Amino acid sequence: MRGLARQIGVSPSLVSQIERGRVMPSVGTLYAIANELGLSLDWLFGEAPAHRAGAGREGPQASPATVQRRGTHTTIGLAGGVTWERLTAGPDELDFLHVVYAVDGSSCPEDSLIRHGGREHGYVVSGRLGVRIGFEEHELGPGDSISFDSSSPHRLWAVGDEPAHAIWVVLRRHGDTRGQAAT
Repeated sequence: MRGLARQIGVSPSLVSQIERGRVMPSVGTLYAIANELGLSLDWLFGEAPAHRAGAGREGPQASPATVQRRGTHTTIGLAGGVTWERLTAGPDELDFLHVVYAVDGSSCPEDSLIRHGGREHGYVVSGRLGVRIGFEEHELGPGDSISFDSSSPHRLWAVGDEPAHAIWVVLRRHGDTRGQAAT
């Protein structure tokens, strides 16, 4: 536990509290833990890749589509007022999420940007979302979209007095181990 804490730049106490379910990690801390331990977001959502919907099915019974009905999505509430709702029925090659940043919610503190493997694509559904990538800042509103390399230090946050809702896709995060929490 101490080694993990040292590697990701947090206290052993925080790691212990997260492990016992007493504290919800921030987006940055969650990515840092997952990257350091070699875990996928599928594992964090409580599913192993071997449980992929439709995996191993062959022949005429296999369906070309998996439907995920409203109210059946797996959700993770994170520190900083962030909620991730997985939009796939199970593990997949990409992270496909409905993200919500509560009023004053953010992926990480202003002075601590995050980075990880992959490429991100986001589309704002409602509210306003601030996105900082390196030294660039963007304010996105409904209908705006953005794409960027996830290994660039970045931060996302709700702007204004209403939550920001967005659809988010992260490609190739699983195969890229470059991700570390940036300071």
